[in-house]
Amino acid sequence: LYVTPDDLVRDIPQVAAAYDQPFGNSSALPSFHCAQFARADGITRLLAGDGGDELFGGNSRYATQRLFGFYQHVPDVLRKGLLEPIFGMGWVGRTPGLKKGTGYIRQANTPLPDRAQAFNLLGRLGYGEVLTPAMRARVNEASVLQQQRDVWAEAQCDDELNRYLAYDWRYTLAECDLPKVVGTTGLAGVAVGFPMLDDALVDFSMRLPTEYKLKGMQLRWFFKEALRGFLPDEIITKQKHGFGLPFGVWASRDQPLQKLARRSLDSLVARGVVRGEFVHELFDLRLPEHPGYYGEMIWILMMLAQWLDAKAPDSQF
Repeated sequence: LYVTPDDLVRDIPQVAAAYDQPFGNSSALPSFHCAQFARADGITRLLAGDGGDELFGGNSRYATQRLFGFYQHVPDVLRKGLLEPIFGMGWVGRTPGLKKGTGYIRQANTPLPDRAQAFNLLGRLGYGEVLTPAMRARVNEASVLQQQRDVWAEAQCDDELNRYLAYDWRYTLAECDLPKVVGTTGLAGVAVGFPMLDDALVDFSMRLPTEYKLKGMQLRWFFKEALRGFLPDEIITKQKHGFGLPFGVWASRDQPLQKLARRSLDSLVARGVVRGEFVHELFDLRLPEHPGYYGEMIWILMMLAQWLDAKAPDSQF
């Protein structure tokens, strides 16, 4: 089963309209096609594996954040007296091979959950660069990060990894992956269950020692070891594959898809949501340079536009 740019052009409007609010996860389209494929084959119920990573430590970002956490164990006299003065020099941050050290220290000194937003598109570009002045005036820029900080603080965990898992239960599972799967399977006419989120299994995961979830830098250690001998080793060790789309690459090469995306973002300009200059720069300069990174921004805005077209066609901001 392959998803093509033509599939996106055909199905983006109906997938966007299937949700009760704008939904920007690009893997919704592959999920929809998977459910459609199953339905055409007579399948009426699917089982989704969502939750395993968040229960047993399977996302690479958990290892990444542990790597940043190591810096806090370096003695203060070395961090403040040697490393940070050296890597804080302007020329060091511009020198290949050394600038990675500057970036590492900067991120390591940023506490979670703020650090998890280091590459947030809107934060990096700036609200004023993307949104119109009228739209920006309606947005409380500080509230999003503050909400994330509150969720992080509410987690009743003694260690950072379990706190991160609890944080992801809220944002990755409850607000992203589960709505994605429920929405797309429902659109395809297929029921879905989530066996990894069985109450007993969730409770069991909460009793596991942290090092069983992330052993050193090894992701999902206990889960894999528990299934060793039951599943073939090639299944246990295989590289993880998600449902991500190469949307940015496709949008920079496929004319019908690019036309749909441009038309969608132009409608947001007409509604007073985003700046016209930003849209032109996004397509003409940023997307060709970094299609994977800026394609995500185009996708999110396109799905917002498609949702507004379906649910609130007369809205202005």
